[in-house]
Amino acid sequence: MKLVHWMNRPVGRWVRSGAGLALIALGLALGGGVGVALALVGVVPLVAGAAGVCLVAPVLRMSSRER
Repeated sequence: MKLVHWMNRPVGRWVRSGAGLALIALGLALGGGVGVALALVGVVPLVAGAAGVCLVAPVLRMSSRER
């Protein structure tokens, strides 16, 4: 539960966005099919961080948006 609260704070949003950017950069650096797949996976935390939505929260039946 503390993880979801932390992820909904601005620091959590920055971490998710940074992780997404890192995955995209790594995917582009690797190239090929695996690299493209990794870059596409990186879009998910990037968009979730930018939108302020925690994707783990619904699994734990908590609010997924920052209050």
